[in-house]
Amino acid sequence: MKALTTLLLSAALSTPLWAADVQVTAPYARAVAPGQSNSAAFMQLENRGDETLSLTGVSSDVAKSVELHAHMQDQGVMRMRRIDAIDLPPHQSVVLQPGGLHVMLIGLTRTLAEGEEVAMTLSFSDGSEQNLNLPVQPVMPMANNAMGDMGKHQH
Repeated sequence: MKALTTLLLSAALSTPLWAADVQVTAPYARAVAPGQSNSAAFMQLENRGDETLSLTGVSSDVAKSVELHAHMQDQGVMRMRRIDAIDLPPHQSVVLQPGGLHVMLIGLTRTLAEGEEVAMTLSFSDGSEQNLNLPVQPVMPMANNAMGDMGKHQH
């Protein structure tokens, strides 16, 4: 019984006792062809709380590195750049989508095929985390090709 109590106490202390008041809708990871080394994940984040929060990190075992990214104009060319956080103002939604804010999966550890799922953990500025299972879906190419070739992603 003592071992069970210790295990339960240890589990309770290792996870936050609070959770960010963020609702995640329509999450998905981009399917990639075999051999392609990078992908991206997209979703909508709604901060239902009264305080500004930030998405400060994302982790997943499907990639060697998982980063928050934004598209920015650089001398007339759209380029992806790593960012430290994505602000989530109170009572507002922020969309992570192709050609805009997104989660970059760099150095895939496996091919992401349509119909599979990707486990992902979102980390927030209040110390809370949210675990997700994202379906893997194809992404239609954008007319202006703002996402470029994810397999050739460079900084």
